[in-house]
Amino acid sequence: MLAKYLSAADLASRFGVSKATIWRWKREGQIPSPIYLGARCTRWREEDIQTYEKGLIADAALG
Repeated sequence: MLAKYLSAADLASRFGVSKATIWRWKREGQIPSPIYLGARCTRWREEDIQTYEKGLIADAALG
């Protein structure tokens, strides 16, 4: 199965935030590390984002 990669715009839409927020979260280490496919091509593996989301849900259930 081929991995699916998401752009900052994809993540912004998915989380309902701006692209600037996605880049800030990346800088602050709040989201999984991206994959660099080229000099100006940064993507996140969908599998990593799904795991991250499951962690958010688990944390919310405990909190």
